[in-house]
Formats: sequence, C-alpha cells, structure tokens
Amino acid sequence: MMDLGLLLIRVVIGLLFIGHGAQKLFGWFGGYGPKGTGGWLESVGIKPGVPMAVAAGLMELVGGLLFGAGLFVEVGAVLIALAMLGAIVKVHGKNGIWSTANGYEYPLVLLVVVIGVALIGAGDYALN
Repeated sequence: MMDLGLLLIRVVIGLLFIGHGAQKLFGWFGGYGPKGTGGWLESVGIKPGVPMAVAAGLMELVGGLLFGAGLFVEVGAVLIALAMLGAIVKVHGKNGIWSTANGYEYPLVLLVVVIGVALIGAGDYALN
C-alpha cells in the first residue's frame, strides 16, 4: 500500500507542476506565457522577468515530469523545491504563513511533500 500511496502523491503533484510549468512556458491552462508571467514577476521585484519566468516554468515542468514518473525523483523534487522556495521568499513570505492572507502555507506544504518523497524514495511504481 505504501508504494500505491507514493504513486498517488507523485502523479498528482507531478501533473499539477507540469500544468504550472506549461502555464508559464506556453500560456496553456489559463496561463500567461513567458511575457505575461515575466511582467508579473517584474512587478513583484523579480528581474529580468521573462528569463526568470522561463526558468521557473522549466523547473516546474521538468520537475513535475521527473517527480510524477518517478524517474530521478530526487532531481525532480529539488527542481520543484527550488521553485517553491522562490515563491516563498519572493512572493508569499511577507504575507505570513496562512494562505488566506496569500501566505506561504501551500508552497511550504508542497516543498515538504516533494522533499519527503525524495527522502523516502519513489516506490515500486516508478520508472527508476
């Protein structure tokens, strides 16, 4: 059952990060693409916006693919964790912990989950 639980966690979180990356990189799923995301990043002090949007999108897309597939899950987890650390430090941290105030609660949960899975291992239902 543990391996099935790890698969469920990996696939759901992996797919969600693939989606977030595709929003930033391609404008899919209601996203704004590199230019729109880059403009927003610059508005919150992250410069240069477009290259940073592409970097964040690649971390999320590649991290989500690897993490979800259980292929080099540690690398995928680090990519996702770096994206979440950036979100915490540059966007949500100043608002406190609670998501109701746009705080860092949710990015922190995602960061801990991906690192926890990487430490445990991807489980038997993985491409590793």
